[in-house]
Amino acid sequence: MIELLKNRNFMFLLSGRLVTNIGDSLYYIAAMWLVHDIGQSAFYTGLAGFLILSPKALQFLAGPLVDRWRIKTTLIVTQIVQSLLILLIPLAYLLDFLSITLILSVMPLLACIEEFAYPTQTKALPLFLKEKELLQGNSLFAFAYQGVDLVFNSLAGLAIAFFGAITMFFVDSVTFALAAMFFSFLNMDFVKTPAPKTQHSLKLTFIDYIDDLKEGFSVVFTSLLWVFLIGSSVANFAIGMTVAVLPVFADQIGGVQTYGILLAAMSAGSLLGALLGSTLGKLRVGIVTSVCFLIGSICWVFAGWLSSPFATPILFGIAWIPIGAVNVLFAGVTQTIIPNQILGRVNSVAYSLGIAAMPIGSLLGGYVATIVDPHFIFMFAGLGISLIACVWFFHPDLRQLPQVEQMTASTFKIS
Repeated sequence: MIELLKNRNFMFLLSGRLVTNIGDSLYYIAAMWLVHDIGQSAFYTGLAGFLILSPKALQFLAGPLVDRWRIKTTLIVTQIVQSLLILLIPLAYLLDFLSITLILSVMPLLACIEEFAYPTQTKALPLFLKEKELLQGNSLFAFAYQGVDLVFNSLAGLAIAFFGAITMFFVDSVTFALAAMFFSFLNMDFVKTPAPKTQHSLKLTFIDYIDDLKEGFSVVFTSLLWVFLIGSSVANFAIGMTVAVLPVFADQIGGVQTYGILLAAMSAGSLLGALLGSTLGKLRVGIVTSVCFLIGSICWVFAGWLSSPFATPILFGIAWIPIGAVNVLFAGVTQTIIPNQILGRVNSVAYSLGIAAMPIGSLLGGYVATIVDPHFIFMFAGLGISLIACVWFFHPDLRQLPQVEQMTASTFKIS
């Protein structure tokens, strides 16, 4: 761990990620609450969730570009564009033409830019670290990410109540600019590079792009990676429904402060789980994944069933402890078994296919919440998580997966 903290490139990458996460946390809560406040309907929050999540399902289109583009340049440019774009909302407010249409137009644009920023950070991490440091590095990344969410999700709810949502967008713009500054300090001259035979040209023709895209899909569907998508697709559908109803659900049991607390509870659980991620790597991945998702599902359902401003955030946070631990574990596994020169496109394809059901769930959840009590939709999301546990338990190849250090590309049938 001490060696990681002495690694200047890693610390600049971590600092940039931390600061940009601050902006994301403040922006997400401010935007969703502003949509809820102006629209006064769960349908609009569901539509907002759909527009934010839809670009995630198209992340596979960014994969070949992430693999070709210069890492440092991509990180800096994405942050600067986000910093400028987010200023449109407070500017529209000052000029008195702010509308829900404008907000719903800016949100997906910002989400599209994120689909280049985060995969690039994931691709950069194994370049700066040794293979044995990846689990610890991902744990620190997740710890910083969830730690920021924990603090600023709580503060955002209070800040919106005291200063208003518009002020948060000004703060967001500054955070993205600071992230660009940290990324500009990265020194790419000393990173590990692939052997000359595997290096990609920075020039990308359309035919090259299609070939790279096909390669990403080929690796996923000819290996064990595609099985991950079965459980995650169903679970993401349920989570998407939760994204849509959470502002309404929180408003019913406490208001904007409760909305921030629920998101903070989710971050706190993920944060604690991130600390356990490297420990879980010492256990059999197949069994521990089934158990973790089952525990998370049970706590999530009870959180919705109680619908208490005190008990619900606690149980919801506990539900995310095992889920957060497994997410860190998965990040370390993929970075270990997938060659770095194709990591961007393979991760993007797997992520896009797994999350494609989430925006659909958000749109449907917003509509259903106008008919059905949001509490039931919240509980249904918890049941969706249990489906991942079932897939991992009943699929023989997944159930028998060994410890992380014993895994290779052949373990996942990646040729």
